[in-house]
Amino acid sequence: MLYDIIKTKKIVNSDDIQESGESSMKIGIDLGGSHIAIGVVDSKGKILEKVEKRITQAEKKNIKKVIEDYIIEKTLNFLEQYPITEIGIAIPGTVKNQTIIKSVNLGLKDYMIVKKLQDKIKLPIKIRNDAKCAALAENTYGALKSYHRSIFLTLGTGIGGAVIIHNELLDTGDLPGCEFGHMLIEKNGNLCKCGKKGCWETYASMKAFKDNLREILDLDDRTSGKELLDMLRKMDKDHPKSMQTNKLIEQYIDYLSIGISNLMNIFEPEAIGIGGSFVFYEEIFLEKLKTKLVKDNLLFNERKEVIIQTAILDNDAGMIGAIL
Repeated sequence: MLYDIIKTKKIVNSDDIQESGESSMKIGIDLGGSHIAIGVVDSKGKILEKVEKRITQAEKKNIKKVIEDYIIEKTLNFLEQYPITEIGIAIPGTVKNQTIIKSVNLGLKDYMIVKKLQDKIKLPIKIRNDAKCAALAENTYGALKSYHRSIFLTLGTGIGGAVIIHNELLDTGDLPGCEFGHMLIEKNGNLCKCGKKGCWETYASMKAFKDNLREILDLDDRTSGKELLDMLRKMDKDHPKSMQTNKLIEQYIDYLSIGISNLMNIFEPEAIGIGGSFVFYEEIFLEKLKTKLVKDNLLFNERKEVIIQTAILDNDAGMIGAIL
């Protein structure tokens, strides 16, 4: 049985809205591979109110209608309550001007999303790659604001990324680039939704880890990421699946460290930021990942420590960055 989760959260009261500065409110939308989050964000990056919906496998068969209906409905509701000036949408995949050129995790291609939305929403709408939005948010307000050179990764349904140098995104010209999840780490490896084989995200995305964990524990996709994390926390060495689970965690860290070490060897960042649902599993993965990178001779230039910061804006980074 497929199911849908909708969350609504009001974060401030009317007095706080006045303090935020009414003229600078925008709507940030994070369109993920498996969810849609919509929030009202002020000029300081504070989310005043947000709603969130999980996209089910059944809904992905009619994904454009699901996206348009949900965004239009919730945005129009917010417009009745807040003086919104602009809308920004963070999108997984390649975007250009007002079009989603390709989003493999949503199954979209040449989708003129802005035109579709502006038939009902009469406000300026801008779109940008979701990982770059999250990177901008963490660089401006979050975990990376103290560094001059950083790499940001979003580990969720896929793997997205961005390079930031002196507060600017790396300029890759007409196309957004930095598709870190689609670098090859295995020749003739797992088939990726992009059509290639051996892409990093087929091994090291959080979706890949969760799917493999569900298979080991004989669970289906109704089991949420939070439920899986609770199971890992409670699992002891006497659990019949503990050996397989520990092996899966070590294997996941191996694959994750391959990609990150490649990026570090190319860009030599001061720090790595990681967002997406990885942040909820920090206690399971982070120290193992740091140790692997330092001690397993993966880096061309040796380091005594590797600075890896999990996103302090959690899964809201894309939503906040969409309005920057």
